[in-house]
Amino acid sequence: RMTDRHGYHRPQRLAIVLTLVGVSCALAACWLSGWWQFALQCVGAACSGAGTNIGVIVVLRAAGLLAHDSTERLRVFSWLGMAFSMANVVGPVAAGFMIDAGGFGAAYALLLLMPLVSLWILRRVPPQPRSPAPARRVAGASRWDLLAAPGFKRLLFVNWLMSASWDVHSFAVPVLGHERGYSASTIGLVLGTFTAAVTLVRFAIPLLAHRLREVTVLRTAMVMTAAVFAVYPLASTPWLMASCATLLGLALGAVQPMIMSALHQLTPAHRHGEAIAFRSMAINFSSSVMPLAFGLAGTALGPGAVFWLMGLAVGGGNWVARGLHRAFADDAPARRP
Repeated sequence: RMTDRHGYHRPQRLAIVLTLVGVSCALAACWLSGWWQFALQCVGAACSGAGTNIGVIVVLRAAGLLAHDSTERLRVFSWLGMAFSMANVVGPVAAGFMIDAGGFGAAYALLLLMPLVSLWILRRVPPQPRSPAPARRVAGASRWDLLAAPGFKRLLFVNWLMSASWDVHSFAVPVLGHERGYSASTIGLVLGTFTAAVTLVRFAIPLLAHRLREVTVLRTAMVMTAAVFAVYPLASTPWLMASCATLLGLALGAVQPMIMSALHQLTPAHRHGEAIAFRSMAINFSSSVMPLAFGLAGTALGPGAVFWLMGLAVGGGNWVARGLHRAFADDAPARRP
């Protein structure tokens, strides 16, 4: 609601301050020990997580408002998706090198520069106009009534399924590879092909955006994901596993731009920030709870069963995604130029 009411700059400043506080606490914890160190690390993790999440919500909302139609939105969110993918690679690699070179303190010192750079860039972003009147009236409404928007709950469910599929792959591939005696570098290469495929498809989407429809791409991605999960445990060599990872990366990599574009079309403009926050809550909850469920299922049934169960869920979820066609058809006169 804060992003809907105040636009880009004020919430982004709050996000930067929270991130600075979080990283500073983690840096200070390097020179402490015992419970004080643990307490500061917990505070740092909470502040950094909150700041990062707020920042992402603000950026996604602003990006959606910059686009004038669904084609532009697909292009914008694909480029943003590539930025997030690059950050997921560059961040851990840079932190790892700094830890090896100078310890955790050096790594946190490097991370401390990131929000400062963001603050400098923030000054170069032009101010946004004030939100329309409905954004002020929404303050008295229940935040949960947004779920009544046609198709929104279905979209969140599809997003949760595909996010959980991403988590399954990240969790189960190392377990499956270790079970088969593959080296860590081989497992890393399999995961690397997945990341490369995600980047490739997000690079291709802006070039093909004028030919793509969100619901069609989402349903196709769900079918591909279910099919890949069905055969993944049967892949008997690293090359076959890498082939499965590539196909899965192409499917899951296309999801985020489609979800974000669809979300902006299915929800009122003055509540886009709330809608993005709902999506973020669902993903974060899934990332916290699902690995535990995967671990229990993997221990009881083996890593292959985790793939099959998730594939069954995604395949069944495709039926739920069918209803999105109707929601988009109802909304078409308002959103098509």
